Amino acid sequence: MIGCFVTGTDTGAGKTLASCALLQALAQHHRRVVGMKAVAAGAEPDGQGRWANEDTLALRAASTLAVAPALDNPVLLPDPMSPHIAAQRAGVEVTLEPILDAYRQLAAQADAVVVEGAGGWLVPLSETLSIADLAVALQLPVVLVVGLKLGCLNHAMLTANAIRASGLPLAGWIASRVDPDMLVPEENMDWLRRKLGAPLLADLPWQTQPDPRHAQFTLPKEWL
Repeated sequence: MIGCFVTGTDTGAGKTLASCALLQALAQHHRRVVGMKAVAAGAEPDGQGRWANEDTLALRAASTLAVAPALDNPVLLPDPMSPHIAAQRAGVEVTLEPILDAYRQLAAQADAVVVEGAGGWLVPLSETLSIADLAVALQLPVVLVVGLKLGCLNHAMLTANAIRASGLPLAGWIASRVDPDMLVPEENMDWLRRKLGAPLLADLPWQTQPDPRHAQFTLPKEWL
């Protein structure tokens, strides 16, 4: 079973679009692929009498394996804000074991699981847990989504260094062109290719209506 954890340089870097595109790329080689939004903050009606997060709905649409909501989104918090605050407002505490149990059940059913984080690498889930702690507990290789905009070089290097310091491998990175007016994006891309020390998996173009089908992936050979 193939698994990876998708994080971003910050909120709005394009993690969900990248995760959906990654799922579609994996589906070209594997029959049962599924996305997991481990912790989601912000809920809306899903059209089936339940509540869901918009990122989770996008991941479900890009997956080939349909699973129970408790498995692909074990923690759903109503308010769209930092998860630790959303959890406090909901009167709950985010803990690792329900998430790890859901992941184990997904891994038992799927050929590939893409776990999307929330916000950036050190976003808090509680007073004692962060997204980084979750990734470490899952023991998955990490894919870093770099939102290409002014300041992304610093954010990308800080995040890559933090991922490696946690002991997890940086499997690759995805360029996400979130700012159509960014100056010299190619020069920034060239610098990141030289300095990140991980392969570029995809270059996601700017889109007024984001569509994961517009991505071309170069997957690590061990994921094929």
